[in-house]
Amino acid sequence: MRILLKLDLDCTPDAAWGMLTDPRALQQLYSPVMTVTPLEPGGFPAELTEGEHEVAVRAFGMLPMGTQIINVHFLQRSGGVRMLRDTGPTTSGLLGLITTWEHSMAVSPLPDGRTRYRDRLRFTAGPLGLVFWPILWGVWQWRASRIQALAATR
Repeated sequence: MRILLKLDLDCTPDAAWGMLTDPRALQQLYSPVMTVTPLEPGGFPAELTEGEHEVAVRAFGMLPMGTQIINVHFLQRSGGVRMLRDTGPTTSGLLGLITTWEHSMAVSPLPDGRTRYRDRLRFTAGPLGLVFWPILWGVWQWRASRIQALAATR
C-alpha cells in the first residue's frame, strides 16, 4: 500500500532539510495525534544520523501502538535533491503487524527559492493493510499540515 504527499513549502531547501533531520521537529510533526519517544540511551541525538533509532509510538499520547526502528539513510540526487529514507521495521504491538515499512522524504529547490517536498510511504500488512491504510492516510494528512506550518516558521 502507498501514501504519497507532494507539497510546496514556504522555506528554503536547507530549512526543510533541517526540519527533516531534527528529531524535535519529527516529534512535532506527529503531535498530538502520535507521540514518538526515543528508546535509545540518552534519547535522540541533536540531529538524526544514519543508522538505527528505536522509538515507542503512542496514539494521542496514551494508547501504546508499539515500537519501531527508524533506520535512516541519506541520499543525494541530481538537481539539489536530498532524500531521507527510513527502512526500519516495526517491531512490536499493533505496529508489529506491519511487515514492510519504506518511508522516503525528499526536498528539492523550486525556482522561486521555496522547496518542493515529496513524501512516500510504502507498507505491507497482509489483509490488515486495508485497515492500516486509512489510519496512516489520516496521520499523513496531519503530518502534511504540520510540515507546512513548521516550514513557514523556518
